[in-house]
Amino acid sequence: MSNCDNPFLDLAAPWIAGLTPYVPGKPVSELERELGIRDSVKLASNENPLGPGAKAREAIAAMLGELGRYPDGGGFELRRALADFHGVSPTAITVGNGSNDVLDLIARTFLHPGMESVFSEYSFAVYPIATQSVGATARVAKARDYGNDLQAMSALVTDKTRVVWIANPNNPTGTWLSAESLKSFIGSLPKTCVIVVDEAYTEYVSEPDFPDATNWVQTFPNLIVTRTFAKAHGLAALRVGYGISDPRLADLLNRIRQPFNVNALAQAGAAAAIADREHVRASVEMNRAGMRQLTAAFDRLEIRHIPSVANFVTIDLGRPAAPVNDALLRRGVIVRPVGNYGLPNHLRISIGLEQENARFIAALEDVLTS
Repeated sequence: MSNCDNPFLDLAAPWIAGLTPYVPGKPVSELERELGIRDSVKLASNENPLGPGAKAREAIAAMLGELGRYPDGGGFELRRALADFHGVSPTAITVGNGSNDVLDLIARTFLHPGMESVFSEYSFAVYPIATQSVGATARVAKARDYGNDLQAMSALVTDKTRVVWIANPNNPTGTWLSAESLKSFIGSLPKTCVIVVDEAYTEYVSEPDFPDATNWVQTFPNLIVTRTFAKAHGLAALRVGYGISDPRLADLLNRIRQPFNVNALAQAGAAAAIADREHVRASVEMNRAGMRQLTAAFDRLEIRHIPSVANFVTIDLGRPAAPVNDALLRRGVIVRPVGNYGLPNHLRISIGLEQENARFIAALEDVLTS
């Protein structure tokens, strides 16, 4: 619906008019219903094709008898499991309905009209949405090699800056920042702004100088690190994530956090999943094999791709990607066009099972040669 068709627009806060809803990857059921096809594959939403591990499944099953009761509003057991895993106090943990929920809490806590946030071009779509939804102003730094240009971001920080957003690895490009460069950048920022390091894909990274920013929370009191169970842990459907920060920051976030924002199944599954290193290891190994499979095909087909350390890879078709995406959909393959990120010639492909990757490669080759 366009703004001119909405009679209630004048009732909304003035900054809502310019917002565009987040567009998720197309569901398999929707594609099959629209096109009348079967056996489609979805490589659009950076999900873990292995799903949750056995420990999480068992914990979730054990909670089914308690569905008539509200979940623990404070997430005590989950926060304790996360605190033990990271070696922090439970008071440093903020749980969320996915890490997106924590990002939104950060925006609602620290941003308001007249204040600004800073992030990079080609950054996660939630950063501008969260910023604009509270009437704050987004300042966007030009990217360098599709990733965060820390010098350009630093140049945009002013006394009005309250939040700086950094995804490491970055979505949708898969680029990453080294420990030395990121730590130096965080240390250079004024104490009057909150730095958010979004580590949704961190489990997939094997680069030796890639940082674990959760280790810096005690060094930088204005740092919040967010994590999710939707990716390597395979709990995307349950929507559970968390933030780690100085307890004083967590206290502010928890003041506006909705009660029962993480459901009981999600809490139980996440508390079991955080310690299931074997499942994470298997997921990471599968992802590395799939990345090799896809990038070898791109090289053979002479398709440029952005080097990625996450569980997806973004390709540059050198021409508008929308027609190629439509043709892939008609062949039962769902990937993610990223024109909304300012990359109209690119598609983002999640790493799937070996046979799913092969299905995509065959469909892509068919599209490009037909």
